[in-house]
Amino acid sequence: MSAPAVEVQHLTFAHDKTRHQLLDVSLCIDVGQVCCLLGPNGTGKTTLLRCLLGLLRAESGSVRVAGRELSTMSNIERARHVAYVPQSTATAFPFSALDIAVMGRTPHLLRAATPSRTDRLLAVQALDRLGVGHLADRSFTSLSGGERQLVLFARALVQESPVLVLDEPTAALDYGNAVRILHLVRELSRDGRTVLMSTHQPDHAFACGDRAVLLSGGHVVADGPPAQVVTGGRLSQLYGVRVHVVPTDLHDGEGRALSACLATDGPTDPPTPARDLAVGTRPRREADEPARPTEPAAGADVRHEEPALAALPTAAGPPAVRP
Repeated sequence: MSAPAVEVQHLTFAHDKTRHQLLDVSLCIDVGQVCCLLGPNGTGKTTLLRCLLGLLRAESGSVRVAGRELSTMSNIERARHVAYVPQSTATAFPFSALDIAVMGRTPHLLRAATPSRTDRLLAVQALDRLGVGHLADRSFTSLSGGERQLVLFARALVQESPVLVLDEPTAALDYGNAVRILHLVRELSRDGRTVLMSTHQPDHAFACGDRAVLLSGGHVVADGPPAQVVTGGRLSQLYGVRVHVVPTDLHDGEGRALSACLATDGPTDPPTPARDLAVGTRPRREADEPARPTEPAAGADVRHEEPALAALPTAAGPPAVRP
């Protein structure tokens, strides 16, 4: 039996001694899975990704990639195993978009070697795949936020790492390009690449995710298949707004039913504290409806059982990405 692509065990991290950003976080992602990380602002999503990349050192716990302890890998070894698309990046030099994409080949170059013609060809092909090949000679600093995001995604593809870590990869994109990126994520999964992506759009879990992990206050409060984990009740508690998960008649290219998340009636109670989500309790008011127990879903590691309001599908977009 092969090792999981990514395994996080009891990870705890704090920027200082007064408040933990992550507390006893554990998750396991199999090869070829797409895992969507959901949670409010400041709940530790980016911190978790940076710990997984080795950019932050955890206070305790472990991160394994392909069965190897991340802390035992050199920077080059990590880069060969894991590629990263950040929310944004800045450069003080006027590199071209093609230069930025070619940088993804760095882990595969010998010391002091320059990129080969093949390396540059791979970068051009990646830019074309992302629909920004016509920007190859443009200065990266002159591009829009969305165009930069697509170039950074191309750089990650060129890196050819089996694991991709995406920090809100569609945040700067228009609707069409966002849908196309989700479609590309599914393509990468079918090719055997493993993807862990943070997002503020619960719909993304239905559009491209095999797994959804809900993070609140630095704790994992639910983990499992999107249809079992991403429910209206949990999202309402997680974000403090009334959310409904609405089923549709649509299916993606793999035959999976798709759903959509709709917020209605404005804010509700403040987000439920992680400690209450984790143990399945919620502050009750007299006006609340009686709790309705549900059976845990088979195969889902759900730490807080909450009745699902519905399940939702999302259609994958066309393969080409336009700037």
